[in-house]
Amino acid sequence: MARRTRDYDEDDVRVRPSRRGSKPRTRRRPAHEDAVAGFVTAVDRGRYQVLVGEGTGDARNVVAMRARELGRKGVVVGDRVALVGDVSGEPDTLARIVRVEPRTSSLRRTADDTDPFERIIVANAGQLVIVTALADPEPRPRMIDRQLVAAYDAGMEPLLCLTKADLGDADALVAEYAPLGVRYVVTTRGQEAAGQVGELYGHLAGRMSVLVGHSGVGKSTLVNALVPDAERAVSHVNAVTGRGRHTSSSAVALELPDGDGWIIDTPGVRSFGLAHVKPENVINAFEDLAEGAAERCPPLCDHLQDDCGLDEWVAEGRASRARLDSLRRLLASREGEAE
Repeated sequence: MARRTRDYDEDDVRVRPSRRGSKPRTRRRPAHEDAVAGFVTAVDRGRYQVLVGEGTGDARNVVAMRARELGRKGVVVGDRVALVGDVSGEPDTLARIVRVEPRTSSLRRTADDTDPFERIIVANAGQLVIVTALADPEPRPRMIDRQLVAAYDAGMEPLLCLTKADLGDADALVAEYAPLGVRYVVTTRGQEAAGQVGELYGHLAGRMSVLVGHSGVGKSTLVNALVPDAERAVSHVNAVTGRGRHTSSSAVALELPDGDGWIIDTPGVRSFGLAHVKPENVINAFEDLAEGAAERCPPLCDHLQDDCGLDEWVAEGRASRARLDSLRRLLASREGEAE
């Protein structure tokens, strides 16, 4: 059988098509100059609730997904982002997050103290509210210490919120943290249930705050008192274990009444890993001790070693012994939670 042949001229050249397409790839990314600014208020299985038009009469909630061009860059509650696509907020619409703006702070933790992978919980908050009950369940000072370390590492201002004061005395716990100058508020169950948390509200107004605490301490009750329409589920403490059960599965940002600031409620935690924290990030939060560390401490001093220069600094009256002891307790908490 004769083979069919075809004559080709010089311009008739067969090219096997590429499996990836013939369009040349480029590292240049679109600028998205028409992108709309938004604020991430919740994250749920790859979908993001984003507030667009914050502070205007056209404020609306938009559902968005993360654009592929962001790569591995994560998006968390509190992030300021740029959106493209359908930002109308209408049902069954979906926008894309194409840019995450630089963060002013990042609250981070690891699964435990040996885990090298840190997780960012919340972005751009200025205050960490550490909620702990004075009884039912009993206070866990070492957990408080670790959350203080996380606050100082993130550059956030800590606030200690002591709940259920009708069941326990706050004086001993307040005295324990007095050398560190940590601010505090005390509430009772009656005040929390009736929404009479005016002192706490005063600390939250006009700023973005994150509430953290282990289950059962009354965090969701406080949130419902601060934001009446939040309707956060309230847990109960197990009579056998003395622990609460998780009622919040993810972080969510809630606006205070009249647009007077934001609070971010986070799930209850039973551990707070600090594998990512460097000692200098903690001590820099204490100006009187940071100055002594810079002048007297040997290189790479962790401030727990025998030749730490801070002991000499305190002996000269440049800082108080109680304050140094408290700081060292915080630094030691990075090595493991001792309850």
